[in-house]
Amino acid sequence: MSRRLALSPNWDAHKIQQAVKWTVYALLIVNFVFYILEDWNRAMHTLDNGSTFLDWTSEFATSIDESAWFILLFMFELETYVIADKHWSGWIMRSVRGLRLLCYVMLAHSVYAFTLIVINLQPTTLVESVSSLCEMTGDNVSYVYNLEYTEVNEQTCGELSAETEFYWLAEDPLVSDMPGLIIERRLAWSDLIEVVVWLLILLAIEVVVRLQGQGVTGGVIISTGNAIKLLLYGALALLAIYWASLSHWLYFWDEFVWIAGFAAIEMNISEWRDEMLKDKNPLPMGPN
Repeated sequence: MSRRLALSPNWDAHKIQQAVKWTVYALLIVNFVFYILEDWNRAMHTLDNGSTFLDWTSEFATSIDESAWFILLFMFELETYVIADKHWSGWIMRSVRGLRLLCYVMLAHSVYAFTLIVINLQPTTLVESVSSLCEMTGDNVSYVYNLEYTEVNEQTCGELSAETEFYWLAEDPLVSDMPGLIIERRLAWSDLIEVVVWLLILLAIEVVVRLQGQGVTGGVIISTGNAIKLLLYGALALLAIYWASLSHWLYFWDEFVWIAGFAAIEMNISEWRDEMLKDKNPLPMGPN
């Protein structure tokens, strides 16, 4: 890019930033639809008429988790961009922070649900008296491998696995072979680790936002929080690469789009801080 083009008045950096930010938000909504469909597909293989409300919410933990993140993102957008440095009434700020608290409760449910999945996948319960999936065609079960769920019937049973030993997954009507069970356990752990890492990032952002809301623009706490956030974002990138290695491209893409979404919040916070510093230290007026 030439210097002439870079300095062109037609290029408004702020407008470009806003366009990119709202494009990222739109992509997150598209991803959300895919996650709802994925949760629904899994629920069709794991839930039945006897399933409880908690069973349903556990199976749709990802959709609930994504919903909470959308509300949180919107609330942070309000507080760090729309409301920042403006004299809004106290009840508006309390409403914004109250909604954020509700989202944290929803995310706590996600931690519970993902922890439960990890625990339920630990027992290694052999499917007795079975040496082939074709012996289970009338048992109304599904085979899972790498989060791919397939009903075991006469058309599919011979193509799913050549193993001779199979294992029950938790209390669901799901079976897998040992390689499949190992992958399911690792993916369950990765889901739990991801939601905990994001909660730690949220905590760091919350601290910075609260401090800036009180007029604090620097110091050890803010610099430490920013450094910790960078490390945590790096951990999320590693998780995304792991999912990509298993061909879960939606998870890979979604992770980086969410990182981009919160990078937009970080830019809001940075701009807000710059405006506060400018107000504290106005430029001296030049000579007449």
